Amino acid sequence: MISFIDRVFRRGSPTSPWLSGDPVRAELFSIERLEEHARSLAVAQQVTLKPTKGHPLDSRLADNGAVLLDAYRMIAKGIDERRAITPAAEWLVDNYYLVERQIREVHSALPPGYYRQLPKLRDGPFVGYPRVFGLAWAFVAHTDSHFDTEMLCRFVGAYQTVQPLTIGELWAVAITLRIVLVENLRRLAELILHSSGARQEADGLADRLLGAGDRTAEPASVVLAAHEGMALSDAFAMQLVHRLRDQDPRITPALTWLDQHMAAQGTTADAVVRDEHQRQGTGAVTVRNIITSMRLISDADWPELFERMSLVDEVLSVGSAFRDMDFPTRNLYRSAIEKLARGANRTELDVASRAVLAAKQTPYSHCSVEQDRHGDPGYHLLADGRRAFEAAIGFRPPLSTRPGRLGRAFGIGGYVAAGTTVAALLLAIPLFILHTKGVAPIWLSMLSILGAIPAIDAAVALVNRGVTRGFGRRCCLLWNCAVGCPHLCVRSLRCRRC
Repeated sequence: MISFIDRVFRRGSPTSPWLSGDPVRAELFSIERLEEHARSLAVAQQVTLKPTKGHPLDSRLADNGAVLLDAYRMIAKGIDERRAITPAAEWLVDNYYLVERQIREVHSALPPGYYRQLPKLRDGPFVGYPRVFGLAWAFVAHTDSHFDTEMLCRFVGAYQTVQPLTIGELWAVAITLRIVLVENLRRLAELILHSSGARQEADGLADRLLGAGDRTAEPASVVLAAHEGMALSDAFAMQLVHRLRDQDPRITPALTWLDQHMAAQGTTADAVVRDEHQRQGTGAVTVRNIITSMRLISDADWPELFERMSLVDEVLSVGSAFRDMDFPTRNLYRSAIEKLARGANRTELDVASRAVLAAKQTPYSHCSVEQDRHGDPGYHLLADGRRAFEAAIGFRPPLSTRPGRLGRAFGIGGYVAAGTTVAALLLAIPLFILHTKGVAPIWLSMLSILGAIPAIDAAVALVNRGVTRGFGRRCCLLWNCAVGCPHLCVRSLRCRRC
């Protein structure tokens, strides 16, 4: 059996799920069927070759937040007025604080620069949206919004047997799952409000027919005239049946009118009641699953899940001590691979494989510590082997990183030259302005002497700030450590024999 999402991807249908207000819910799959679906989805999804802005999700997320807030207020108002609410509405109003927190976390975790780097789909129902968003939508739809770490890992793993995901996409899985869950909850909240409004309207008609609240009962022909020829919603019909059955015999004309309306719509009153009860039950289950999944996603160990799903980690772990390193160090390796892959127009798996291959091809050294250092992929990704590795894979550094590279290449000379240049500019700009205002040269000379020291101080502060911003955590391989080597030079931290 082919799922709905499979069909629309294969047809290349332009119809977007955004245009539908139906809950994000499809056929419930077993884990084996879910894996099969992931593989077929990977075949169907095609992405753009270059990073694009795509369709933003933040505006939709903000709109979802506003709709859910309105729903929360309407339900809370109904509770204050002692109106009956459905179990789904009760789940929403009791856990709204959690939903609000999820929306805030997504806003902070999905900056525009990160969103731009996520590969976008070039066709299908989610064209212009991130590929990982379509993946999360399929997972939520076919699990009825139930989050399970094992199912997610197997689903993503099956997808990656056909089409590997990038490091950024794997980190975005948690974010996009939250976005889809919020979207699903918004749709269910709209259905809850629509059903609540229909039930209120039906209660108003029933009160007029029964003469509730010390009012005079009105004839059915008068009360029901406004609804003549109109299609009745299931919630409206169910509430009217609930209020009018087993009442005074004079209500019989209203029940007869309702049966005729249901027959004209191709159903019966009993079928409507049954279907509406079933709809309310499934809605309550889905809302409960959404709320529970939001809690589980917040409590999940995402670094551990990421490394379980990462194919780059598998490549780096072959024949190296990558798994024995701490998480920040492993993340340095992955960040370097991301940047190299973007600059070399290669896949991250290709860059990781080439780094491992370069480490294996390291020539033999008589110093075991130096041999181990050169034989680690990190030497080629982060340390002295980086330049040669960049040349081997055809890496072209972005323009924004070139000033920092030049500064590191020039060393202390470049630092002094930068400080001198900045100080000269800081001093020259105000002097030039004063010169254009007609200030005498002798005064300009005095001002230049007096302003030299403040200009130098400001230049040193600015250059130091720029330099320190370029430094972060570094792998020990950067510092050519040879701890334990009997030929270690304490001053240079290099092996004298190597």
